[in-house]
Amino acid sequence: MFINQAMFGGEKIAAVQLGGASKSRTIIVQEYNQANIVTRPYENVSRSCNLFKGQWIPDRRDTLYTNFSCTTIPYRRNCFFHGRKDKDFLHWRWKPEQCELPRFSSKTFLSIVQGKTMAFIGDSIARNQMDSLLCLLSTEETPKEVYKDAEDRSMTWEFPKHNFSLMALWSQFLVTATETMFNGSATGSFDLHLDKVDQNWSEKITFIDYAIFSDVQWFFRQHYLYEGSNLIGCILCQVPNMTDLGLNFAIKRAFQAAFKQINECKNCKNIFTVLRTFSPSHFENGTWNTGGGCNRTRPVKIEDVIGRDSNWELRKIQVEEIETAREKGEYLGNRFEILDITEIMGMRPDGHPGLYGGNTWMTGYSDCIHWCLPGPIDVWNELLLEMIKRQTFSLN
Repeated sequence: MFINQAMFGGEKIAAVQLGGASKSRTIIVQEYNQANIVTRPYENVSRSCNLFKGQWIPDRRDTLYTNFSCTTIPYRRNCFFHGRKDKDFLHWRWKPEQCELPRFSSKTFLSIVQGKTMAFIGDSIARNQMDSLLCLLSTEETPKEVYKDAEDRSMTWEFPKHNFSLMALWSQFLVTATETMFNGSATGSFDLHLDKVDQNWSEKITFIDYAIFSDVQWFFRQHYLYEGSNLIGCILCQVPNMTDLGLNFAIKRAFQAAFKQINECKNCKNIFTVLRTFSPSHFENGTWNTGGGCNRTRPVKIEDVIGRDSNWELRKIQVEEIETAREKGEYLGNRFEILDITEIMGMRPDGHPGLYGGNTWMTGYSDCIHWCLPGPIDVWNELLLEMIKRQTFSLN
């Protein structure tokens, strides 16, 4: 093996040749000069480059954290703790077509958000991203947990040296929801009030500078829909004399209500609102409760993405709603942006816990919805950092 190194544009490029003359291969490894990023975090920010069109390419660098170095990884996302052996899924990086996506810099992130509050608002996948960010930032400063609810769903962490607060606000529908009961038992079905936002996040929005919204998974079941306290229909139901308004209708109205709340909030700061688009699941050979699994160990090409059409329709609904909110929010000082990961993550069937999620309460079921930590979900926060840098750069 031999290594040639050179400096190019402030980055160190290493060409590593492995094997003998007859079986040699060269891997190009880029090591970003973190010092340059920290001292000049807004330089070389390409605002014209589409961060969300590109491909996954091999990357042999170590992850920025491990399941040993980060002590806050939730039990069910700690795939190596539960026996996962393959590590190839960790050695890919996202490469946009027309630019480079810098490796995550905790120094840069914390320097930009100093004195601010960031909240991930949504379901357990929103929490999944928050946990990823918590691990990444802990390489710079050890966070302090200051709040956690009884169900370990909503929580707040503080980074005292940077006066930065990081929150997960549980809201599986974004709007007000009440679980329906039958003979005193919960049914898993909800009454959704599409014109009333969930107070679990809306009551805290005045203190938030960055709001990252994401939701969809909990809509995939039978629910009853209300507007103005009136029952207007249902989704995924077969009830006589009741209109099934469809999954897309409910999701559209929920995001409408959430973004309307942002734009009509009179006591809010100028909120930087991010929509993280639908995160696709990767069940194969069945669904979650019919033996479906996700056993792949490497990315797939975009043309091989399973269920792309349905995933794309859900993404389209979300994008339409945030674009509408952006038009209304511009003159109010609110910023609305899209963290567009649907296609990116459609190519990563290898990154889910599968059978390595510690689901002792659901033994034998694969988790092909959430993402291992560390894992490909970490790219969401690399993309988020670039979006925040672009936003900060445009204001200076």
